[in-house]
Amino acid sequence: MYSIKNRMGDNNAIKILIVDDKKENLLSLQVILADRGYQFVEATSGKDALRILLKDQDFAIILMDVQMPLMDGFETAELIRQSDKLMHVPIIFLTANMNTNEYIFKGYQSGAVDYMIKPLAPEILQAKVMVFTELFRKNQELKKKEEETHALNEIILKANAQLASQYEAIEKHAEELKKKNMELDAFTYISSHDLQEPLRKIQTFANLILSNEYPNLSEDGKAKFNRILYACNRMRELINSLLAFSRATLDDRKFEEVDLDVVINDVKAALHENLQEKNAVIVTDFNETIKVIPFQFVQLMENLVHNAIKFAQAEVPLQITIKSCFVDGSELDFDSSAELKYCHISFADNGIGFEQEHNEKIFGVFQKLHSRDLYEGTGIGLAIVKKIIENHGGFINATGEPMKGATFNIYIPS
Repeated sequence: MYSIKNRMGDNNAIKILIVDDKKENLLSLQVILADRGYQFVEATSGKDALRILLKDQDFAIILMDVQMPLMDGFETAELIRQSDKLMHVPIIFLTANMNTNEYIFKGYQSGAVDYMIKPLAPEILQAKVMVFTELFRKNQELKKKEEETHALNEIILKANAQLASQYEAIEKHAEELKKKNMELDAFTYISSHDLQEPLRKIQTFANLILSNEYPNLSEDGKAKFNRILYACNRMRELINSLLAFSRATLDDRKFEEVDLDVVINDVKAALHENLQEKNAVIVTDFNETIKVIPFQFVQLMENLVHNAIKFAQAEVPLQITIKSCFVDGSELDFDSSAELKYCHISFADNGIGFEQEHNEKIFGVFQKLHSRDLYEGTGIGLAIVKKIIENHGGFINATGEPMKGATFNIYIPS
């Protein structure tokens, strides 16, 4: 069973889906988040949550308990992530047991953007929900502006086709479109500031607690506050990257010379705990710099390292070897430009590998060679890698052998 609760007459309230099999927990969440203009939609099981989401995808955030009968939060989140319309709705897990790295990693692999341990800290929950609801509200406003701009553009195109002889009228519409585009650009920059303001508040309060209450905090408490600050920084980087990405076309994304050693060091820092858990070693041999879109290339390498970790052999320490060299396009056996040089990056691991007949399938969206019971994951990591390579005008292929590892060959025009 599920129900909807919001303030009377407030048709514009931001909707939050709360999922928990215990009524008292649903009520507690609403008490914590009360008087903030939210509309709460309750679901008492994963099945109820999916039924709601089939009818209505207009939610700013999903707050979901992990331990529920029949279908737990992880399974529900994975099913939600399989929908194109729902895959971008942020999910925060609320649980009393998510206190190990393995459990936390499973939560993120299921599609969550964050998690909180019960009993919940009201101020932190309120702050986190505010970040995502503000992001949702700004995106809705931006979407409305884009629709207005698109509608105006359609008017101009129609006027150009029907009234070609009336140059003065067309010029007027073109001026209006230019004005709207300038307004949209201004709105995007304002959004960039406003979206990060809640993050700054979270960082400020977390730093105050660490400064004033440091001696009173347990080591675990200190570690958790440091993770909050780290998550805030990552979120700020994500917002900046997404805003820049939404404004840019493929032609005007900024390519920069980057040192691959710097990229790999960033990836090591981001996946430090995961690498330690697998006793992983990353060996590199890079030649010179490469011209790429920096934030996309970090994501590419992070996805490949994450993939190697996920498919490491159970009793064998993971070793990843990454090398680069430059080759002429005329030497390559795919549709490359003979006049260009390419940076060839080979990424090899000693994991479980794969049958060579699947070398194309692994790059498909939601394509997985193993069942979810054996290996967790959403099945989109390598699809994202391929898309980033295509954004760079490059190519990627893979070779593998069962229980002898896999090698990914990347070619980027230089």
